[in-house]
Amino acid sequence: MNATDVREAVTRAHRDEWARIVAGLTRRFGDLDIAEEAAAEAFATAVERWPADGVPPNPGAWLTTTANRKAIDRIRRESRRDDKHREAQVVYDAGPPEPAGAIDDDRLRLIFTCCHPALATDARVALTLRLVGGLTVPEIARAFLVAESALGQRITRAKAKIKAARVPYRVPAAEDLPARVSGVLAVLFLVFNEGYLATGPGTDPVRQDLTAEAIRLTRLIRALLPDDGEVAGLLALMLLIEARRPARLSAGGELVPLAEQDRGAWDAELVAEGHRLVRERLAAAAAGTAPGRYQILAAINAVHTSARDIRDTDWSQVVALYDQLVRLDPSPVVALNRAIAVAELDGPEVALAVVDRLAGPLDGYHAYHAARADLLRRLGRGGESRAAYDRAIELAGNTAETAYLARRRDELR
Repeated sequence: MNATDVREAVTRAHRDEWARIVAGLTRRFGDLDIAEEAAAEAFATAVERWPADGVPPNPGAWLTTTANRKAIDRIRRESRRDDKHREAQVVYDAGPPEPAGAIDDDRLRLIFTCCHPALATDARVALTLRLVGGLTVPEIARAFLVAESALGQRITRAKAKIKAARVPYRVPAAEDLPARVSGVLAVLFLVFNEGYLATGPGTDPVRQDLTAEAIRLTRLIRALLPDDGEVAGLLALMLLIEARRPARLSAGGELVPLAEQDRGAWDAELVAEGHRLVRERLAAAAAGTAPGRYQILAAINAVHTSARDIRDTDWSQVVALYDQLVRLDPSPVVALNRAIAVAELDGPEVALAVVDRLAGPLDGYHAYHAARADLLRRLGRGGESRAAYDRAIELAGNTAETAYLARRRDELR
């Protein structure tokens, strides 16, 4: 086995096993620092030893055993190891035992630990992306649009807060789940988005491992909360987006926008499941249950995936749904997406006026400049459009998206 094969094996093992190893170590030792560092040391050992010894028949088992040994070695080296053992015991014993029938999944336990309300929302998301998603600090920093140093400090403080607050490592009791689930959904959506449009310069442009993991964990949460509308809405949203994945990249590795995708390549089963969930939530809304953010986003995607061709899209319905969403989430990003839909309904000039008003909060967001470039192109303002494409390319972190934007810019010449 050559060096390339070994690197690929390590990369594949990291993708498949990181979250399992960290979660298992956390359950055993009750310490997130020990879990993360021991897992990282295990993968570093694999990088050193596998080229000479060969990739083991069961890489996950090898890494798990190695990580456990690393954790034990670290505890033994600690001069205060007895205190650490007592801290771990407190974590195991905190709170009542989980009720019978609760889903026994270490990664789900880890998510609820990382998303504990003792932490600020941004800390919950950063910590979970690192420990459960396995994203690097630079990748997470891109998702947050913050400096890597600040993001690293945020993760460190979050782990310290978990230890100081003695946050238990378990799925919350049934009566506590509704209050806790919104933070978990936000985390899972960001994990999904990182897979849907990966930002790391050294990663694949679409990371199916992350989208699949986000969907898997969302299904688990839906099993815990089958009547929660936002859980169903998020699952539907993920499924309808994931259904389009086979058509999102060209043979040359370029991003294919929705308008140009081969809709026959979409996953029909995922589309059908997503539509079924949306219909269930629409029935609940008709009965007087107001939809939340994820349910509205799922409904927007249901409109897109219901059209046999981009020209068949009901843009008036899309804009009406965005109007609902703006009332729930009046963020600049939602306003930008609404403007893109307005362009199809009322024309690019009307939409550009809306987009230009978002320049302040979104100047560092590549999608803002990409949308603006497209609107300017449609208005025949080639020079301004090229400049906007240049800025979007400068800010974009996804290789397939960069290739698409570069081609669109070059076509203006």
